[in-house]
Amino acid sequence: MVSLTFGLAQLNPTVGDLKGNADKIMAAYRRAKVAETDILLTSEMALSGYQIEDLAFNEGFLRACQKHLERLAEATAEGPAMLVGAPRLAAAEEADDTDYSASALRLRGRIHNSVFLLADGKIQTFRDKVYLPTYGVFDELRCFTPGQFPSPVFFKGVKLGLPICEDVWHEDICECLLESGADILIALNGSVFAPSLREQRLNLATKRVVEHGKPFVYTNLVGAQDRLVFDGGAFALSADKRLVMQAPHFEEAFCILRYEDGELTSDDLTPPPSAEEALYQAALMGLRDYLAKTGFESVMLGLSGGIDSALTAIMAVDALGADKVSAYMLPSRYTSAESLQDARALAEALGIAYQSLPITGPVEAIEAALSAPFAGLAADETEENIQSRSRGLMLMALSNKSGDLLLTTGNKSEVAVGYATLYGDMCGALNLIGDLYKTQVFELSRWRNQARPKGALGPEGAVMPERILTKAPSAELREDQTDQDSLPDYAVLDAILYGFVEQEKSPADMVGAGFDQAVVKQVWHLLHISEFKRRQAAPAIKLSERCFGLDRRIPIVNAYWRQAEF
Repeated sequence: MVSLTFGLAQLNPTVGDLKGNADKIMAAYRRAKVAETDILLTSEMALSGYQIEDLAFNEGFLRACQKHLERLAEATAEGPAMLVGAPRLAAAEEADDTDYSASALRLRGRIHNSVFLLADGKIQTFRDKVYLPTYGVFDELRCFTPGQFPSPVFFKGVKLGLPICEDVWHEDICECLLESGADILIALNGSVFAPSLREQRLNLATKRVVEHGKPFVYTNLVGAQDRLVFDGGAFALSADKRLVMQAPHFEEAFCILRYEDGELTSDDLTPPPSAEEALYQAALMGLRDYLAKTGFESVMLGLSGGIDSALTAIMAVDALGADKVSAYMLPSRYTSAESLQDARALAEALGIAYQSLPITGPVEAIEAALSAPFAGLAADETEENIQSRSRGLMLMALSNKSGDLLLTTGNKSEVAVGYATLYGDMCGALNLIGDLYKTQVFELSRWRNQARPKGALGPEGAVMPERILTKAPSAELREDQTDQDSLPDYAVLDAILYGFVEQEKSPADMVGAGFDQAVVKQVWHLLHISEFKRRQAAPAIKLSERCFGLDRRIPIVNAYWRQAEF
């Protein structure tokens, strides 16, 4: 009988915090030791954090990774062993002949994304990632060198196949490992959250099990790094395709897996979150980790009485607690009494610090200063933008003085069509809802009024005032203004934008799908003339399949859109 017990550590590393990450691994290792496991499993780049981007070209960083690996290895002298994901700097003689960019010339062909087996007090062996993704949020071929097709790692009578993340999606890697005698596939992953990815991962793993009849373990990072969220959700399938282990999503975890004579069993089976809760939790984790990993302790935002800033405030409280959130209402001459009432009601329901600071004086002062050059010119969007930019100036001043991180509150629909003011309502360091369409903002707001997500620090029950959910959206920069004065209905706008952004459909495709040609033309025009604004926008937490600036990168100077056929 051949048997192994695995301890699986789902960890939240910080890029570059090698000591802190090694300490996390050691804490999990101690649990694995107490549980009498044979080997601890971690995830892709668990030691360095992920993505490391141009840290990969820093030789000091890579050498430090090696030293921490050696220290971790020393801890395994009496067992158990460890599998640890980390970057590897190969010896100079291992370099390939690839012509890498000038910034990497010194180390070209020597930097790998790898997994290391640590056992008996030493680094026993390693395997390098073969397929380096260059799509979506990934640009790995710029940083790393592809490895050779791997063979299994022999450990205590079991041959471990160790594909790394993207390698699993390529049938030839798994085929190579299994034809070489692998008894089990253990895939180390740094897989970024997207709404459909959990199902895709399970489908892929099931396919690999069907193809080869061997059990499959999928590890994953958890936590946020810059704009990216890693959702965890490690799982394992038995050789007969049964889901035998499911780690929780959006939190660190330690699970036990037992391998015996070709089969896997486990007592860890956590139900996954609903689609709405997964989106919501991803945003919370994005904010929570951004603050924790950059050193900020609290946030602030402008609260307008509209749904976007309201949902942002609720998310901030759920993530951080009411004592870490401050809100400011900055009313102008056009701000309605209802907006003032709704903003105050929300702040009171959430229990957050709240102040109203009118912008009438600053706006009038700027208008007076510009009265000579503006003489004889009709009022237009310029005057509206002065209001927005006055708010931006005041919010940035409040952020500077308080040390609170300023959250901006524009949704993906507005970001897409440029319905926002540079240096005005676009001011801020982070956007929680910038990758959510307006219709999704409404859907998540209604969902939050019905449910309090796991771990949320905000109040139970309906926290979003009903009037915010039902009134017509408005920037309130002129009398009786609504968003639909200049934009299509949001249900139509979002459907067209989804076709253009997520699906890369052409204008002709959208007209063929039944959308009004004039509306399609308007949205296409707005989408493309707003690229320069998106380049200057605050980073938005990635919550969709295609996030602006990460998955979708369009040149600012781009004449094609003018030539598209309708």
